[in-house]
Amino acid sequence: AGTKGVVVEVNSETDFVARNDLFQGLVAMIADVALGTGADVEKIKAAKAGSITVADSINDTIAKVGENMTLRRAAVLSVSQGAIGSYVHNAVTEGLGKIGVIVALESSGKADELVALGRQLAMHVASANPQALDPAGLDPANVKREKDVLADKFRQQGKPEAMIEKIVESGLKTFYKEVCMLEQPFIFDDKKTVAQAVKEAEGKVGGPIKIAGFVRYALGEGIEKQE
Repeated sequence: AGTKGVVVEVNSETDFVARNDLFQGLVAMIADVALGTGADVEKIKAAKAGSITVADSINDTIAKVGENMTLRRAAVLSVSQGAIGSYVHNAVTEGLGKIGVIVALESSGKADELVALGRQLAMHVASANPQALDPAGLDPANVKREKDVLADKFRQQGKPEAMIEKIVESGLKTFYKEVCMLEQPFIFDDKKTVAQAVKEAEGKVGGPIKIAGFVRYALGEGIEKQE
């Protein structure tokens, strides 16, 4: 239907296996199943793909390829109407690569135009790596850390306490421009923010557009690697 998108991360021990047809087929199948089951890894593993469960398929592929593999995480985005844009960076084959992004666009406009815009926005997310859509979506701990860093910096510069809070607030605005997708300069036209670019695209699409969310997976991020 084009109103639902999924991204999954399946890890193998070596890059070599990631190019193996069996492994690639397994990942595509897992993504397919996840569209139906949702993002819960245990539910995906327990679901049937053909006559056997996904967990059994993973084990079969491990036995055939001789290398361990794990389904690490999955995310699903959907919109009631609109489109899901997607982009895979350095794709080894259709839809498979080391960075995968999906962006959900809620809109009653033209589907093909939305898909094209969604792809551009997904490329933006792959490149600019925003932490959230807007300031409200940021992790409060990250915002607090940024506030503390700014306050310390201004204190060391000898700014009076009464002024610090005001300067920190304006410093935060700069931080938001760096980490919030809607406020980032759009990679295809850095004179505009993503929000402005989306607003301008509404004419072409033929209706209002709301970015309902995005997911960016980079392979192995947050996994401690042993050299």
